[in-house]
Amino acid sequence: MVGQGNIKTEDLNLCFEKLMMFASASGGSASVGGKMKMEGRVMITDWKDIPIELLLQILALVDDQTVITASGVCSGWRDAVCLGLTRLSLSWCTKNMNSLVLSLAPKFTRLQTLILRQDHKPQLQDNAVESIANFCHDLQVLDLSKSFKLSDRSLYALAHGCPNLTKLNISGCSAFSDIALEYLAGFCRKLEALNLCGCGRSASDRALQAIGHYCSQLQSLNLGWCEDVSDVGVMCLAHGCPDLRTVDLCGCVLISDDSVIALANRCPHLQSLDLYYCKNITDRAMYSLAQSVVKNKPAAMWESRKARNDEEGLRTLNISQCTALTPSAVQAVCDSFPALHTCSGRHSLIISGCLNLTSVHCACAVQAHRTANAFPHSAHGTNERGLG
Repeated sequence: MVGQGNIKTEDLNLCFEKLMMFASASGGSASVGGKMKMEGRVMITDWKDIPIELLLQILALVDDQTVITASGVCSGWRDAVCLGLTRLSLSWCTKNMNSLVLSLAPKFTRLQTLILRQDHKPQLQDNAVESIANFCHDLQVLDLSKSFKLSDRSLYALAHGCPNLTKLNISGCSAFSDIALEYLAGFCRKLEALNLCGCGRSASDRALQAIGHYCSQLQSLNLGWCEDVSDVGVMCLAHGCPDLRTVDLCGCVLISDDSVIALANRCPHLQSLDLYYCKNITDRAMYSLAQSVVKNKPAAMWESRKARNDEEGLRTLNISQCTALTPSAVQAVCDSFPALHTCSGRHSLIISGCLNLTSVHCACAVQAHRTANAFPHSAHGTNERGLG
């Protein structure tokens, strides 16, 4: 393993033998006398003979822990891995993740995706993120979720070192401030997906105004349980990020109809909206969503969209615990978006905790009910004709 000395030769030989068996079975080579001949040109008799191109193909099939181990075999393998590796996940590391990141970041400079999610005891510290920012300038996808020990230092470092970020997950990073998040937004303007779930301190209206101003390419935003978010912040997002497709506002108890209306009017590609426990939402918001279908599309495009069934428009809507809503308003939304389902096994219109909405049904559920009722009558009519 990295930092634990050299790998034993017998272990490498065993791995080599397994590799030969795998390669022979795959049909891409011929095995002769314990050796492997590839495409009639290269004879591999030892692990050191494996061509770099083949090594990278092999490493693409194994887990990330094995990749890191391979990078410590020799300088040739290390260079090959460092130059060829673009995606790495260290979520499996339950001990010494911070030290591991500090040792790997200077080597794996071509990384584009780095997953550092911590489902166990948080280990990651600011110096590790600063090392990532200093060396991994091509980084596009970064997951730092549940990194409770990180402070604003990490966001400032990422702002300067990783301006090409398109997806950032900092859910559960409760120590970040809204000032640092505002600063990050000013530099990382290519963001397409941002997860701020549980970041109550950083996800303020001030930060959302900055995101709306700088991150016009944003398509997915999770603000779950960010209780300080209000209509001011959401409306700025709707105006500045018209390509929003997925918005999670569950537990944002301050927002009202104005937020939903802004999203309905300004974000024509909206596909998923989570309003769980947003108790200030009323029928006004639902009718706005229903009317947005026609409002955002000319008549000809609307007919074309209906012909394609449900390629666009809302596909998921969670209004659980929104107890102020009435059946007629929710039914209007359901009727406007064919992809919203209440039928068994396809629930994409989620109404848990709203006992007054049990009469709301999607089109296919209504059709199934009609079909079920039609069969007995049809059978009865046949019997009557037969008797006549």
